[in-house]
Amino acid sequence: MPTPSEGRESGELAALLEVCDRLGRARVLVVGDAMLDRFVRGSVKRVSPEAPIPILSIEGELSMPGGAGNVVRNLAALGVGTAFAGAVGDDPAGEQLAALLAQKAVLGTGLAVEPGRRTPVKTRYVAGGQQLLRTDFETVAPLAKATEDALAAAVGQWLKAVDVVLVSDYAKGAVTPALLAALMAAARAAGRPVVVDPKGADFARYAGAAVITPNRGELSAAAGRALATEDDYEEAARVLMAAHGFGAVCLTRSEEGVSLYGAGSDPVHVRAGAREVFDVSGAGDTVAAVLAAGLAVGATLPLCAELANTAAGIVVGKVGTAVVHPDELRRAVLRLGGEDATRKILPRERLLETVALWRGRGLRVGFTNGCFDLLHPGHAAMLAGARQECDRLVVGLNTDASVRRLKGPSRPIQDQASRAHMLASLGCVDAVVLFDEDTPLELIRAVAPDMLAKGGDYTLDTVVGADLVMAAGGRVVLVPLEQGRSTTDIIRRIRKEDGASPEQPSGRGDSVSDGL
Repeated sequence: MPTPSEGRESGELAALLEVCDRLGRARVLVVGDAMLDRFVRGSVKRVSPEAPIPILSIEGELSMPGGAGNVVRNLAALGVGTAFAGAVGDDPAGEQLAALLAQKAVLGTGLAVEPGRRTPVKTRYVAGGQQLLRTDFETVAPLAKATEDALAAAVGQWLKAVDVVLVSDYAKGAVTPALLAALMAAARAAGRPVVVDPKGADFARYAGAAVITPNRGELSAAAGRALATEDDYEEAARVLMAAHGFGAVCLTRSEEGVSLYGAGSDPVHVRAGAREVFDVSGAGDTVAAVLAAGLAVGATLPLCAELANTAAGIVVGKVGTAVVHPDELRRAVLRLGGEDATRKILPRERLLETVALWRGRGLRVGFTNGCFDLLHPGHAAMLAGARQECDRLVVGLNTDASVRRLKGPSRPIQDQASRAHMLASLGCVDAVVLFDEDTPLELIRAVAPDMLAKGGDYTLDTVVGADLVMAAGGRVVLVPLEQGRSTTDIIRRIRKEDGASPEQPSGRGDSVSDGL
């Protein structure tokens, strides 16, 4: 793959950031094969005496939309107004999938229910971040004529409310030739471009698409021959464009990035950023979603391809069929320009994703919390001691409103953004998350840390969440403190030197572990 220039010009970087900021205005209709993805997670400690297979002790189960539904999830995570049109069976899985899609497709859904059809369910059994087994329960057959007509009517309805149509074909039978023909004709009449994530060898079904996003295997199958060189890829793409009227082919190339072949222009090769890959599941969905959203807000195809490739680089660093969020995408774009945009300050949803990734890698997650107003060496020593007891340390930080309720109207001295920034600058801290409640109990419940740390002036019965952590098999660690160091003492000395009345401390704010 040809190597593009390593850096990004400031103009290109600004253009990418502008597209990032506009993605929330996009309106996209997704049409395709939705399925239910189930993840059954647990631990393996022994082999079955009945057969040479591991015994999975189940600890939890998670269900989410998969297939075309994962495209909807990706768009929704970016704030894109999304509609979905597809089919489900008249079964419990179909009901669950419909409910999950309704949460993500904020514009609405056009779901056709086909009696007797089995809603596709893919169940993955996972231990230690590794899949042990996947089972598929599905009907792979074209839709019945009545279902097909109902789906075509739903597509016609939603076309008026969106900017782009994205066809996510998983070859389960929802994307029939007749439906595609009707969709392409209606989209052409409405002036809506169609992006297609294709399946199979017959790309003639997608004739007239503005962009198709095959991977290398799919492009090879459509070309009817093996593809080995750059010339082979470009020739195959241009032959398909000429034969079927595609506006462009965006070839996804796994660890190599993407290549964009447009009519009348030279190829654009976007190399994947160097990062550790944990799971490539759903990366193609992310590429198609971001490409469609970019087109919906008027971005050029090269910019869309660059942004889609950047987004895919984020999701392969997560476990499972993951999504990318606007702040993550923006930071990744900044890194393209050489700026270190790594941030440890995370919203709660992103923190839980990060914790799941750490756990998937077998890392022990620790947690502590506090106000950390006027960060001092006592704080730093306590945090360093906590970090020695785990592989990753999460710090829960009281918001300004929470601090005022706990310590009075004169606190905090520093606002929450400043306090979070100071904590994140410490090497022993791996993540910082704000919480607005008076105690961190709900946050501890959500993180479910393997280790809970507090200062040594606490006792087990005064540590919030201690019973919760120990009941789940975790540990509570009381870290020895440096005597004579507290935020309250610092404030008192400052006020004394200024001639002001000393602040009247309240509660635990007077202890040497103030804020811990």
